[in-house]
Amino acid sequence: MRDHLYYVYILASRRNGTLYVGVSNDVLRRTWEHKSDLIDGFTKKYGVHVLVWYELYEDINLAIAREKRLKRWNRAWKIKLIETNNSGWNDLYDRLTGEIALPDLSGSFAR
Repeated sequence: MRDHLYYVYILASRRNGTLYVGVSNDVLRRTWEHKSDLIDGFTKKYGVHVLVWYELYEDINLAIAREKRLKRWNRAWKIKLIETNNSGWNDLYDRLTGEIALPDLSGSFAR
């Protein structure tokens, strides 16, 4: 049996902009689809293309339950969740694809 990972994710149009909550078994592919406006819908209509938060799950049922809970959260809670893990509202898609080199945020620098 093949192991799968499932992602619950939040996209934003910009810092404190329009938010979208989704679930996917391939967050890179799905984010690319959103960024490329390949599918008509909410993210295309409102320009929601920045991956600002995600969580991993091994169980699709847990991932779907988390997505549904997050969709019911008020906006302030979602913003707090994003800012707790990504205070700069950086595009995590770039980090996941390795397109940009990020500094060591732990404070320890190699000499």
